[in-house]
Formats: sequence, structure tokens, C-alpha cells
Amino acid sequence: MALLEDQLANQGYTVLNPWRLGDPREFEAANCIRNIEERRQMLHKVNVEIAARNEQAIRESDAIVAVLDGVDIDSGTASEIGFAYALGKRIYGYRSDFRRSGDNDGSVVNPQVQYWIEKSGGFIAASRPQLHDYLTRIRQPETSR
Repeated sequence: MALLEDQLANQGYTVLNPWRLGDPREFEAANCIRNIEERRQMLHKVNVEIAARNEQAIRESDAIVAVLDGVDIDSGTASEIGFAYALGKRIYGYRSDFRRSGDNDGSVVNPQVQYWIEKSGGFIAASRPQLHDYLTRIRQPETSR
């Protein structure tokens, strides 16, 4: 993940990783609460704050790059893709995982997730160099003929 974030930053993109939008000490402090009910309440509060920051980051973003690795796409990532699509954002997927994740040979990942990505005008890259090349091409100013 860090290599991908560095690559995107080096290409001039601002990277907003939802897990880095807050202070990790929030979880540490909540997990130190001995009373289980108080701990649950505090963790819920932290979860809501993280989700709200993530929502705002998606709203403010021009486009989304979603990491699609894993046997199945992370449920949070899938929901971010759907939310971004509903807001009219362009979505790019990055899947370096070689394991089959789609429901059939016609899909790279879950067909609905792939649909949102492709329908947004984005695509799914199979490597960081492929993603880099594509993002470089779309940033190039169009030449008039």
C-alpha cells in the first residue's frame, strides 16, 4: 500500500488514505478502557469519526483509486466505490492479486464493483506500472490537430 501511495504522490496526486485521516492513538486510547461497555461506546465514536472523515474525503476528491486485492474485495472499499460512483467520481481499481476474485471468467472482481469502476470511466490495473502509465496518459494535455 505504501508503494502505491508513494507512486501516486510522485505523480502529483494528493493521497487520502482513510486509515491515515485520523490519529491512530484514538483506537489505542479506546482499547485501554477496561469497562467493556465504555470501550464499545468509545470505539463506536471513533468508528463514526473515521467514517465521517472518509465520507468528506471522498466528497472532496476528484477521483478514487481503490485497492482491490484479496480473495474478495474489502467491504469498506466496495462501499467507498459505490458511494464515489453515486457522487459522479471517476474510479480506478488496482488489483495485483493473482487469485480469482470475479464471479466468472468475464469479471476481474465482483461484477457490480467492476461495473461501477468501468461505468465511471475508470478501469482496473493489474500492476503499479500499468496504473502509472494510464494515469500519466490521462494527465497529458490533449494536443490539437
